[in-house]
Amino acid sequence: MATILIKSPTIVTATATFEADILIEGEKIAALGPALSAPGAQVIDASGKLALPGGVDPHTHFNLPMFGTVSSDDHYTGHKAAAFGGVTTALDFASHEPGALAESVAAWHARADALAAIDFGFHMNITRFDPQTAAEIPSLPGLGITSLKVFSAYNGRLRLGDGEIFQVMRLAKASGLLTMLHAENGDVIDILVAEALAAGNTSPEWHAHTRPAWGAVEATLRGIALAAETGAPLYVVHMNAGGEVDQLAYGRQRGLPVMGETCPPYLFFTVDHMRRPDGAKWVCSPPMRSAADNQRLWQGLSEGTIQTIGTDHCPFFFDGSQPILYEGQAVAIPGKELGQDLFTKIPNGLPGVGDRLPILWTYGVRAGRMSANQFVALTSTNPARIFGLYPRKGALLPGSDADIVLWDPDLRISYGVNCRRAGAHHRTDYNLYEGWEVVGLPEKVFLRGRLIVDGEQWLGRPGQGQYLFRSSGEVL
Repeated sequence: MATILIKSPTIVTATATFEADILIEGEKIAALGPALSAPGAQVIDASGKLALPGGVDPHTHFNLPMFGTVSSDDHYTGHKAAAFGGVTTALDFASHEPGALAESVAAWHARADALAAIDFGFHMNITRFDPQTAAEIPSLPGLGITSLKVFSAYNGRLRLGDGEIFQVMRLAKASGLLTMLHAENGDVIDILVAEALAAGNTSPEWHAHTRPAWGAVEATLRGIALAAETGAPLYVVHMNAGGEVDQLAYGRQRGLPVMGETCPPYLFFTVDHMRRPDGAKWVCSPPMRSAADNQRLWQGLSEGTIQTIGTDHCPFFFDGSQPILYEGQAVAIPGKELGQDLFTKIPNGLPGVGDRLPILWTYGVRAGRMSANQFVALTSTNPARIFGLYPRKGALLPGSDADIVLWDPDLRISYGVNCRRAGAHHRTDYNLYEGWEVVGLPEKVFLRGRLIVDGEQWLGRPGQGQYLFRSSGEVL
């Protein structure tokens, strides 16, 4: 690969902002410093631009079966959308299938490896606990996986009992694994859903009413209590309720190894969006909450209680009966219209992997809710550190992978659906942020020294992404 010299950007890391040149040799950053020279190198003038480490999305779901359909982005289309949004690493979840854990991981490799367009890794879902699973959990690091996920909801499908989660966490601690928790109360949800249906309440907003915030709050505290009992680190995914932030702060103030993640929709949207005629667009689990919850989540980010912002990217068509054009081909995948008459049949999930950085830059950094350095920490460096990828990922340092985003902080667009200068590249028919003004977007994106996004041009290809074998991460 060629030697590349990026001249005169303003480098923004999780801890510092400074002017320096960046020398790329092959797939790695070779040097940073003032007035670098490299005879024969390709020179890129980045004056007036920012250089950021490639985004690391810790929470994505590509090609995920659900409700008789599948999430509409696979590991190529979703990775492409991620790259246009400045993301160069995405972590997906391997489903816990019948048979050995290694077979489940192999099945996910079969879905991902040939399509991957950015670098990627897997978390392992643990959705049943038996002697075989217990015996196999210690083998996960040998498969490159150092994090697993458990659920306190989805009774009869994904949920483990508290005692089972307790045992999983003890095994995880012994093997250097991080336990991730989907925190809701599955028993309460089942009762409320049955009552809503019996009363004839079928519209999208009832998805939120039957998954109450207090269930998420108490489930988060239960998870924190299990972390206290086991001494095992815990990471609460997609935090959506202000009370969850309060519980996380409670645990962290007592020195417990607990961390949290939120997602952009929980910072901006509320249950009121689910009352709209197109309310199914906002149906995901956990659901949208209130404006007060939005504010408490922003506060949790500002004060450092929450460590990361992921996306939980899991898109579905709003109307999968109507095709869209994707790379010149007509594509239609059954989506949220499956639940047009009943909220329990609406596929749960939202697009977002390509939106995270532009939206958070505009409505986080530019709005004064976070600094540029906090932005990099929350969307790149902290996920890399927590999930055992740092300093290969999430850093602009000599020896790090040359995953670099040249960011134009002044580029202004009105956000749309599926065209580069008007939004994201998700393979779906809507975007949550349509019509929003965005100021600040990636101009060039490098993956391990290879230019894959150049303005409006896609230079990437399926299969260029590498699977990442992760080490044990840090507790932040």
